[in-house]
Amino acid sequence: MFEKYGEFDSVEELDRAAAAQLAEGDTEAVIAIAVENGIDKEEAEDYIDGCTGELATPLMAALGKLKLEVEELEIKGVLTDWKDSLIEECMKDTEMCLAVRKTGKCLRDCMALLIRFAFENKVQVSHKIVSVTKVTNNGKEEAMREPLFLGVPNKAEVKRLIKAYYLGQEGGQ
Repeated sequence: MFEKYGEFDSVEELDRAAAAQLAEGDTEAVIAIAVENGIDKEEAEDYIDGCTGELATPLMAALGKLKLEVEELEIKGVLTDWKDSLIEECMKDTEMCLAVRKTGKCLRDCMALLIRFAFENKVQVSHKIVSVTKVTNNGKEEAMREPLFLGVPNKAEVKRLIKAYYLGQEGGQ
C-alpha cells in the first residue's frame, strides 16, 4: 500500500498532490494517486475533466483507505461486520473520516483492539445451548464439548471501541 506516492495524512494532502500533478498535465499520475489510495479511476477522470473540483471528499478518502486495508488484511467473518460498523461511522461523521485517513491509524490496529476486547470479555455459554449444539470435526458431526466461552462485542461496544481508537474518545482499552 502507498508504495509510489506514500500515505497521505489527510484528504487535503491527497487533493494537493493530485492538483500538483494535474497542473503539470500528468493525468496518469493523478489516476495513479487515486488508485493507490483506493479511489476509483473514474473518480480521477471526473477530476481531470473538471467535473469535480477535488480528487476526493473526506468520505471518499477514508473509504478508499479502508478498501485497501480490507484487501490487504483479508477481512472475513465477524471482522467484516466490525469493518462495516466503521464505515457506518464514517458515513455519519466527517471527523471519523478524517481520523481514518490519518497516518498511523490503521484498520489492523483497530481490529486488534476489538479482538483483544472480545478475548478479554468472553463469557461462558449456557450448558442448555452447548448440550444441543452439533459441530463437524474432521468430517464427522459430533456434540460440542463443554465448556464453551465466546466473546464477541455487541454493536454498541464495537462503535465505542472504534471511536476510542480513531478519535481518542474515552472507553477504549
